[in-house]
Amino acid sequence: MRAALDAARAAAAEGEVPVGAVVSIGDAIVAVAANAPRRQCDPTAHAEMLAIRGAAHALGRDRLEECDLWVTLEPCAMCAGAIAHARIRRVYYGAADPKGGAVEHGPRFFTQPTCHHRPELYADIGAAESARLLREFFAQRR
Repeated sequence: MRAALDAARAAAAEGEVPVGAVVSIGDAIVAVAANAPRRQCDPTAHAEMLAIRGAAHALGRDRLEECDLWVTLEPCAMCAGAIAHARIRRVYYGAADPKGGAVEHGPRFFTQPTCHHRPELYADIGAAESARLLREFFAQRR
């Protein structure tokens, strides 16, 4: 989670919402990404999406069954869909997102009968630091 938090800080420094994500296999990091929708002019450039794309490219395949995703914020519905399609094994996330999250909030994507893959979920990993980064970022903009 440390690498994901570092990526989140880098996103904040560039004016992006501070969310970072890492895809790993065991202790090896395969891909690291930070939120970049504004920088890339791409509304799908969430940290999770970019990390999954990076890992798929690095590994040369679209199925990431042996991979784990570490992300500083509860994934949204779009990212949850990508996680399911990529067949990510486990998702570890930091801060809960009552407004935009889709794992423990909102649609609870992985509990839906139309979801064909359900990763193991681990919440509140580095949650305090993840939430602090988000609070500070938005406090500076209000």
